[in-house]
Amino acid sequence: MAKTDSFATFLIIGPTCFFLGILFSSFPYDYNVLWTTPPDREVYFKILEDHIKFLYASPPLISRILHIVIGTGIVGFLMKLYRATEANYLFDGASLVLYFAGILVYITNIVKGFRVVTAGIYGNVDKPVEGDEPEYISREDTLRVFAASNTILALVLVGVLTLQAGQYYALKKEEAEIAAIEEEEQDKKKAGKKKQ
Repeated sequence: MAKTDSFATFLIIGPTCFFLGILFSSFPYDYNVLWTTPPDREVYFKILEDHIKFLYASPPLISRILHIVIGTGIVGFLMKLYRATEANYLFDGASLVLYFAGILVYITNIVKGFRVVTAGIYGNVDKPVEGDEPEYISREDTLRVFAASNTILALVLVGVLTLQAGQYYALKKEEAEIAAIEEEEQDKKKAGKKKQ
């Protein structure tokens, strides 16, 4: 594996682990909203709602750092795909698709969830057509979608890490096979010289 590939892999794995850490820190808030049914669930909805409002009210520096880290991961992918081998196309191409899927989940569900929860505007804000009853998404459902989006994003990022680990394993296995073939050829050459 070339040094630039190793550095590019670091640029991919670093941000991915960073985001998984952020999602892990949100897991205690999401757990009781999504995975269990405690007797008084309203308390947990309120805690998650307060947590989301707190994060949204954080200084702009926080979101800028987050976006720089997202960009760092993309730079890592571009570096690996610049002079790509077949392994890069397979593993890094699939990783890039997952990474962009994660970015889409972040933009469409998480950022939108931050705005909706902070504004406190739940449900469909479009005017209903006459005769139709408006369809509203409740506060609880909005918070569940936000928590589920965190889980989906975590699974996508684990997929990126798995593909990167798979690529590393495949390249190491290929290097070992090439070394074994070269060693076998050298043994044959030595055996041929001894016969002469």
